Formats: sequence, C-alpha cells, structure tokens
Amino acid sequence: MGVSGGVSSGIGAFLHRAESRLLDLSIEAQQADWVYATHITLDSEAVAAKANSRLIGATVELAKESTRYTTDRASPEEARKTKLLRLALSLAAPSNVTESQELTALVAAMQGAYAKGRHVPLGSSEPVDLQALSRILTESRDPAALEDAWTGWHRVGHGMRADFTRYVDLANRGARELGFEDTGVMWRSKYDMPPEQFAQEVDRLWQQVEPFYRSLHAYVRRRLRGTYGDAQVPVAGPIPAHLLGNMWSQSWEGIYPLLAPPQEGAHFDLTKALVSRGTTPEQLVRYAERFFVSLGLEPLPASFWERSMLTRPRDREVVCHASAWDLDYADDIRIKMCIEITGEDFQTVHHELGHNFYQRAYARQPFLFRESAHDGFHEAVGDTIALSVTPEYLLRIGLSEPGTPEADDTGLLLHRALEKVAFLPFGLAVDRWRWKVFSGAIGPADYNRTWWEVRTQYQGVAPPAPRGEEEFDPGAKYHVPANVPYMRYFLADILQFQFHRALAKDAGAGGPLHRASIFESREAGHRLLAMLELGQSREWPDALEVLTGERRMDAAGLLEYFAPLRRWLDEQNEGHPIGW
Repeated sequence: MGVSGGVSSGIGAFLHRAESRLLDLSIEAQQADWVYATHITLDSEAVAAKANSRLIGATVELAKESTRYTTDRASPEEARKTKLLRLALSLAAPSNVTESQELTALVAAMQGAYAKGRHVPLGSSEPVDLQALSRILTESRDPAALEDAWTGWHRVGHGMRADFTRYVDLANRGARELGFEDTGVMWRSKYDMPPEQFAQEVDRLWQQVEPFYRSLHAYVRRRLRGTYGDAQVPVAGPIPAHLLGNMWSQSWEGIYPLLAPPQEGAHFDLTKALVSRGTTPEQLVRYAERFFVSLGLEPLPASFWERSMLTRPRDREVVCHASAWDLDYADDIRIKMCIEITGEDFQTVHHELGHNFYQRAYARQPFLFRESAHDGFHEAVGDTIALSVTPEYLLRIGLSEPGTPEADDTGLLLHRALEKVAFLPFGLAVDRWRWKVFSGAIGPADYNRTWWEVRTQYQGVAPPAPRGEEEFDPGAKYHVPANVPYMRYFLADILQFQFHRALAKDAGAGGPLHRASIFESREAGHRLLAMLELGQSREWPDALEVLTGERRMDAAGLLEYFAPLRRWLDEQNEGHPIGW
C-alpha cells in the first residue's frame, strides 16, 4: 500500500529500496566493527563509530519514512517487513547528525574502556585482564584475593557514569522520534506482543523457576559457609558476590569443587581431557562443527577458518568477549574468541557456532528477515546443542575413554544447574534495571545503589563491601556499555530446554532428559533446520511451533531436566533457611 490511497507496489518499492540500502550499510558497519573489535586503536574506534552512525541514521530515516505507508492492504510479507524495520534498532540515534555521531562515539568509547580494563592483583606487580582476574575468582580460596580481583575489575566502570548518562539521554531521544516512550519500551516491543504483555511473560517464566533457584541458592550458601565461615557468609542473607566463582555471579560452576555432593565418585574432567590430548583452539571449534554437521547441516565455509579470531593476539588490544559474526549476511560467518582449552570454552564454542549456523540458514531470506525469530532464539540454539554434550556423547567422540567412571547424575545435574539455573535471575536483573533507567524511574544519582538493589532482589547476592555512587558497577558487565539488550539470554536459558526436550523426542533418545543427546540424529536436525531457515519471516510463536509443537515459551522443559536435582536439593535443605 502506498502513501494514502496508493497501491501495494508503493510500499513494495520502498521496502526493496530500504533493504538494499540497509544491506550495504550493515556490511560496512560489520566490517568496521570487526576491525575495531580485533584491533582496538583510536582510528579503528573512529571508523567503527562513523560506520555505525551511518547505519543507525539510515535505519531511523527509513523507519520514519515507513510510517507514511499504511499496511492494511499490503501483503503479509510487506506488513511484517514494515513492522520489523520500525523495530530494527537496539540503539536509535536522534535525527540530529551531531547527536547521532555523539551517541555512537559514546558507545564505542565505553566498549573501548571495557576492553582495556586491567588490574594488578594482590601479590603481583603486573596488570592483568578480565580473563586472568576471572581465573582468580574460580581458582583462589583466599577471600582477600577474591575480593581484590572482584573490586579491581569493577573499577573499569568507574569513569563511565557520565558517558552512560549522556548515552541514556540520547538513546531515549532517538527512541521517542520513532514513536516509543523510551529505549526500554522499544526493546520490549520486539517480541510480537505489546511491551507490557512481554514484561508479564517474563515475570510468568521467572515465577515458574524461582522456587528452584531459591533452593539452589540455599544449598550453595550453606556449603560456602562451610568453606569460608560465618564471618564471610551469612546464615540467611545474600551471598557475597566475590565468592561465587564468576565476576558477575551469573554462573557458579567455577566453584563446583566446593559444592559437589558429599561422597561423590570420580567426576569426569573435560578440561583435563582436552588439555591431555593437546587440543588446540581450532580443534576445539572442529568438535562443535562436527556436531552440527552430524545433524545434516553443511560444514562451515573455508573463509570461517581463515578469518575468525580464535586466540588473543600478542601485538594489539582486542575485545575478547566471545561473539559470532555475519559480515556479509550471506556466507562470511566468523567467531571472535580468546579461546582457552577448558570445558567451559568447549561449551561456549558450541554456543557461538549456533549463531553462525542460524545466520547461514536464514541467509536466503530477504534482508529484513535475516534474523532469529526473536533474539532469545538466537542465543538458545547453540546452548541447545551444548545440552547434548553428555557423558555418552563425549565417549562417542573419543574425549572420554571406554570404562571411564560415569559422573553421578546428581553431580552432573548440580554442575549444570550452577551454570544454567544460577544464571536466570542475573539474566532478568540486567534489563529490569535498564528498563527503569531508560524510563527515568532510576536517575543517574542512584545508578549504583539501585543496581545492587535489583540484583539482590532477584539473585540474592551482595557486593563484598558497600559500594557508593562514585562507582558504576553496571559498567563492569560488557552488555551495559556495549548497548546489548540482555533479556535474550534469560529467554534463551528457558527456551534451550524447551528445544532440547522436543528434539530429543525426535531423536528417539530414551532415558531421562538430562542424558539425552541428539548427536547424529538427522530427524532432529531436519526439524531444527526447518525452524532456522524461517529467520524472522514469521512471528516467533510460529517458529516455536515448527520446532516444538508449542506456541508458548515454557520452563517445563527446564524443570523436567533438573527434576532429580530438585528432589535432592529439597532433602539437603531440610531444616535450613531458604531465601534472603
């Protein structure tokens, strides 16, 4: 439908022009971002900021132009494309060119400050990066060293407050120009439902899993008290964040040795197995590629192996945060990681390749449909595959030897819950806080206090010592300075179990859900690919139905997966306080 009384060809011609222009600018921006992320300099930062400013400016311009067209007589495809165009941005810059360039420069500068963060740990004379500080949190049992590493990294946000405050103001101006109340409302409008309904859906999913999380939290708190004593860990309050083995307390598997079930038998150590075989970073990625290929998907292109960054270069600053890239929206897919040979990175590589195989599957769609059904789908695909990294799978690919003692299912499930279930409230808290910041319910003078109030509310964690407003602890989490919406990770943590349950059924996997693997199942691969190829051409309930037969996100798969552990935790917690 064209402008007031035109015909459908009017909006069709507009969309064709818009997609062509946005494809060109998106490729330019991706290439500039890749150079910046893999070679951080003032020049690469400036080039990336300008490329992103051009892309954002064009997207805002075209989104506004699209409002001149009505879609009541447009084809369903044209109507969906128009809607998606208006929702395409996670960062909407103001139409004022100077302000638009300022906004993208602010985000680039905050990302650069994050990437260059360093701290000299206790007992050392040399500054180290986030990866090294994270290893201290995982490996040390000295509360002073743990607090020092935690506090040292969180200083990275110290100088970001003013930039972040200005970023919020400019981002909200851009969102309002597109017709949204603020940036948070714009983010929540991307889920094929009204933003207030989406917020209710998130609450519903959290209510399904919150009792399980509280049970896990109570068990972990009690075991940590056994290690660190009453002076460090309260009987019934929040857990100190620096004792949980992760810089953001978002996953706790790093302290599994402190939490393992009593009298646990021999536990298979994937990290040790990988290291003992002399596994290289490329070989680690080859393991993950082999899994996707076993489902019937095409191998990665040669360019992936030539152009990806798999290890930290010695000669320059880079953004080590693991990410998957689609540079030409066709076949130039890559990952960027500073891979370490660990079981954790084995899982992470599966996750990142999930993005790449998804990107490749929907590459035949029109440009505005080259995205996942919603952003949680993109994050869930690789993690769904990682749920099939079971003891039986590791045996089949030769990473464990015949006769290797099987890990007790309680230990196996506890280890995975420390990764997956522990993450859920953090995945919720990051954007719950940002939604209030964007709406104005939280002002700059209260950023840090409210950050910890929200995290304590959902996670039951607290900083190792009081944190004042001279700090800006949200800046110590990459996704905040980088303007990456975080609700996708919460949704993915739910969806991956829903996906896994459906695909395991297709694969004919018997036994309990946590032991099921879809490795080498072409039936499961066929159903997975059918969903991946849709991209964003259909509303997400349609895509969910293709994969699972269900039209509503549901945590029942997660609760079924962990059912044996839930019963065990209830027994362990009997007579002990739950909650904070």
